[in-house]
Amino acid sequence: MLNITSSAVDTTIFAVIAVIVLGTIGTLIFFLINKIDQVKELQDALKKLKLSFNSLDEQAKLILKTDLELNRAQEELDRRLASLDALQRTSRLISTTLDEEEIFRRLDKSLMLQLGFERILVLTFDEERNLRMRVNTGFGNDQVSEITNDLLKDTSFNSVLQEGYPFSSATASKQKKEKAISVFGIPHFILAPILTQDGTMGVIFVGNQTETTPISEADEEMISILTNQIGQSLENAKLFEEVYKSRQELELKIQDRTRQLALALEKVQKISRTKSEFVSAVSHELRTPLTSIKGYAAILMSGKLGEIPEKVKERLEKINKHSDSLVELINDLLDIARIESGRVEMKFEKVNLRMLIENMRDLLMPQMREKNITFITEVSDDLPLVLADSKQLERVFINLLSNAIKYTPKGTITIRASGNDKEVNVQVQDTGAGMREEDMPRLFTEFYRVENELNQNIKGTGLGLALVKNIINAHQGTIWVTSKIGEGTTFHFTIPLEPAKLEPTNEAQKEKTEKQG
Repeated sequence: MLNITSSAVDTTIFAVIAVIVLGTIGTLIFFLINKIDQVKELQDALKKLKLSFNSLDEQAKLILKTDLELNRAQEELDRRLASLDALQRTSRLISTTLDEEEIFRRLDKSLMLQLGFERILVLTFDEERNLRMRVNTGFGNDQVSEITNDLLKDTSFNSVLQEGYPFSSATASKQKKEKAISVFGIPHFILAPILTQDGTMGVIFVGNQTETTPISEADEEMISILTNQIGQSLENAKLFEEVYKSRQELELKIQDRTRQLALALEKVQKISRTKSEFVSAVSHELRTPLTSIKGYAAILMSGKLGEIPEKVKERLEKINKHSDSLVELINDLLDIARIESGRVEMKFEKVNLRMLIENMRDLLMPQMREKNITFITEVSDDLPLVLADSKQLERVFINLLSNAIKYTPKGTITIRASGNDKEVNVQVQDTGAGMREEDMPRLFTEFYRVENELNQNIKGTGLGLALVKNIINAHQGTIWVTSKIGEGTTFHFTIPLEPAKLEPTNEAQKEKTEKQG
């Protein structure tokens, strides 16, 4: 009984153990399966992570590459800006001078180096078409001499320069590039002509030995701008030199002409003085016989030497009348000569022109009434007093009004007078025959008379207006005339309120002043 029970227990225990083992194994299998799924998930996640990492790595590389390119672009931009700034300062410096030597002195080496080139050479042609070094950076004197010789001998370079276009290692053909490198010994370069209106004046070479700063089309354009500015500045300097030389020549010609005119003026003044002295002497000599003629004629006409026939008396009256005309002519000649030579002493005093004009009205009114001429005065109420010689001004008005009366058969004579703080302006206007425009310039010349039908019937000496002009000039005034045929004539003259101190007008006055001094 007990054995059966023990065996059953063992079987039960074994079954329990088996169940436990199987449960454990099942649990382990389930856990393992779960872990495998997790591992797969982790592997998938790892793959995704690797892909993300690779993508990030590519993006980082791209960012780094972009950053490097941006840095290079920024460096290039900074270099361009520095070059442009240097170009602007260089252009401003050379454009503010008109001296050719100063233009090249202002192409300072340090300033040129800021354009971004290690080697710089500026050459210009002289009058004999030889190349002359003006700016040099990085080349020895022997090198420069060889370069200039090669450039002058090489026809291909000359043709390129004559065409007026720059070329560089970035744009030139292989043949041109190799030729330029053989001449200058620089692999990276720009060669540009200096152009003016007269053609090529020189050449600029810039270059670098290394590729740290490679040559680009922008560099070529910048150097082209610089050469244009240099060419324009050289042209301005040349034009200035030509203008300066022309001005010097013109000044010399003006000085020579001025000396000639001064000599001619001195001769004219000497002739004028001689004429005045001659007229004065002759007039004095004529006065004595004229006085005698007039006296004897008066005695004969008085009958003191006996009765004379009527016909003889008429002739004597003509002699007396013509003697008076000759005396008047001689007096006018003497007055003109004295005024021109400065021997007439002007008695300046405050003169009321209004009163003087009224006196002229009273004096000449009988002659005007005889010819039915209306006399009008238009004088400003506030007409200022003038510092003048009243006797001489009376002669001016008498001559002008007498002329107006002579050449106005019937009509109106008007005197207008106005003033300001510097001078008085007077007009003597008539409604007479008038005159041609070509007669007016000579109207104030001695002995000149207008040729017309009216003048043939009116006697005159042609001295009255010349005397008027001399009197006005002696008062430092001006006189002129306006006229139209058939409409009348107007004489205009001005007199300063207070004339300036008169300078000596002839040699006698100068000698007198020197003696007094």
